[in-house]
Order: sequence, then C-alpha cells, then structure tokens
Amino acid sequence: MLLLYNIAIRLYYLFILFASLFNKKARFWIKGRKGLFKQIRSLIDHNTKLIWFHCSSLGEFEQGRPVIEKIREELPERKILLTFFSPSGYEIRKNYPGADYIFYLPLDTRKNAKKFLNLTSPEIVFFIKYEYWYHYLSILKKRNINTFLISGKFRPDQIFFRKYGKWFREMLRLFNHFFIQDDESASLLKSIGIENFTVSGDTRFDRVFAIAQKVSDFALIRNFTAGHQVLIAGSTWPEDEKIIARFINENKHGLKFIIVPHEIHERNIRILLEMIQLKTIRYTSADQKEIHNTDVMIIDTIGILSSIYQYGSITYIGGGFGKGIHNTLEAAIFNMPVIFGPNYKKFREAVGLISHHGGFSVNDYQSFSETITRLISNKNLLNTAGENARTYVMSGLGATNKIISIALTK
Repeated sequence: MLLLYNIAIRLYYLFILFASLFNKKARFWIKGRKGLFKQIRSLIDHNTKLIWFHCSSLGEFEQGRPVIEKIREELPERKILLTFFSPSGYEIRKNYPGADYIFYLPLDTRKNAKKFLNLTSPEIVFFIKYEYWYHYLSILKKRNINTFLISGKFRPDQIFFRKYGKWFREMLRLFNHFFIQDDESASLLKSIGIENFTVSGDTRFDRVFAIAQKVSDFALIRNFTAGHQVLIAGSTWPEDEKIIARFINENKHGLKFIIVPHEIHERNIRILLEMIQLKTIRYTSADQKEIHNTDVMIIDTIGILSSIYQYGSITYIGGGFGKGIHNTLEAAIFNMPVIFGPNYKKFREAVGLISHHGGFSVNDYQSFSETITRLISNKNLLNTAGENARTYVMSGLGATNKIISIALTK
C-alpha cells in the first residue's frame, strides 16, 4: 500500500503540473513550492524553538487560528510555523501576523518530509481537521515529536472505517492524540481501536465569538440598513442567487438586501445585477446620497462579510445547493436565524442550528420564500430563532482551552 501511496503522490504532482498550464490555482501551487527548501533554510534558525501548525486551506486555518493565538499567548518565547497545502489558504493568509514563518507544505514524499523536518525541528505539531500525510506523520512518530489533530471530524464513509482501510487506519495511529468535534467521531475511532482522543468540540465556535467582539463598523452599510429589516445573503453561488433574485423581485415585505457573492469576478457581478429588477448598487461604487433609495447592495470586495452580519435581521448562507454550505456560525453569533440549502448534513454546526431551532433548511424557491415570510411576518418567532442561533454558538465555546490544557502537558 505504501508503494501505491507513493505512486499516487507523484501522479498528483504531475497532474497539478499539467493543470498549471491553464489553471491559476495550480500555477500558484507549483510556483509556491519552487525554491521552498532554500527559502526555509535562509529564514529559520535550526536552533529556534518552533511549534508547527499545518492546515489544508483557509477554512481549516480559521479552525486552527484560535489555538495558534492561544499558544502565542501562553508561550510567547516560541516561534510559530504555519504551513498550507492549498493556494486558497496560503495566498490569502501568507502575511498573517500570528505566525513567524508561513510556507507551502512540500509534497509528501519521504525525502521531502525528512528534509523539511530537519530544517524546522518542531517541538510540537498540530494538524488541523482533515490532514493526513503518511511520510510526515511517520517521521514525526519516529522522532518522538508530539503530533495532534485538532477539530477532527470523522464520518462512517471515510476510508479509515472501510474493510480495505487497514493501512490508512495505521496512519491514524501515528498521532499522539486527537481533539475531535463530536461523539460520533469518538464512536468511530473506538470502533477501530483508537482511544487516545478528547471530545473537545469545534474551535470555530471560539473563532466566531472572537470575531464578533472585534467587528469593524462600515458607515455606508450601517446607513443603508438603518430602520429596515435586512436579509443578508452570504457566500452565495449562482444556484443561490437565482432564488434570491426572484425573491427580491417579488419582495412584498419592505426588506433591504445585502448580497455577498462567493465569487466577485466582474462577470458574476454583472449577471447578478441583470437578474435583479429593484434598484441595486455595488458597495465599491456606492455613496451616501443614493443608499436610502436603494433596495439591494452587492458587496463586490472581500474580507468584510463577518462584520457585515451585524447589520442583518435574517441571513441566508450559500453553497447548500452545491457541494455544501459555507460558515453559518459567523452569522448565528449575531442573533439571526440562519437559512441554507439542502446539502448541509455533513456540517455539524448546521445540523446543530436546526436542532436548536435557530437554523432552517430550504429545498427550492417555494420553501425559501415561505421560510423567510414566516420569520419576517412574526417578530416573536424571528427574535426567538435569532436568540436560539446565538445560544447554540455560545454553547460550543471552550474547545481551544481544552486543547491547550491537554496538549501542552503531554
């Protein structure tokens, strides 16, 4: 199986190399790893005491961030090394001030893993949620370097729990300890004889709470929403936007709308503008004079969604008509009911919001319209659902402290 793994890793590299000829993300993946070892050697003193965090992409980084920042607070004399597998994480967070060194992770070959660990010599290692790289893990194990998985989430359909998954189960045994999100993950690990875990919860709850304490104020958006009930549609995709645009065009509730597309390419924005019949403005070109007579604002910039939620009355989170919904917790912390599409069941926080009567799943335009109408038309129901959503987030706090209290004593 190891031979097949090594072949698969090299084939993956060749595929990305070929894709880089016409795919921007693949080009970043290849370019970011050129001269990487030379860069690491020039920046990191071999005698530096390092704690290494590795995450696949941006979402996993956000889960690991509370632990990174707590470690920085608890052990200020240590340096933080942060690595990413994907350009969508690295290119956005390559200047993150909470880490001392930020790199792409070299491809998982034995030679690369050994070279990387020789250059960095971490004291403690944290992999975040879904990262399992055999050569890195096996060398860390042989060197007796404590290696933890944080915010782990396991599902029955994963290869670890299949009849043919023995080799992958052995990879899990290379970790010193698992910090997992829920009891289902605990049962699955127990079923394959792994009991070195703690059900610590999801660090994203701690992250969204921290974000909510430091939100930025945007006067233009605040004035646009003042005195109105507001539907905020966050991280939307075309499938979501068709439904939202139809609802806006049939708006009978006097709502104002803020749409934050997941992709803000010019073509996507223009298509959205063409679908909406009510008066609509783009955030980057709006001014204070026109916002009061405008029904819809499209946010055509990145990085401000988590603060925009403070201005909403009700929210819709996109992605649920595709591969899966985006971050629902960032909205829920602001006392808003959270609505999303049907593909949510792999997302523990969405399931939790529904069970706590703060989240609502819709399957089509009809259920979307009915759900919003029911909430907007009943102030008590709207407020109660919003309070339930926030209460659910607050009940999930504390994972970061659990992880730190155990990991630093191992």
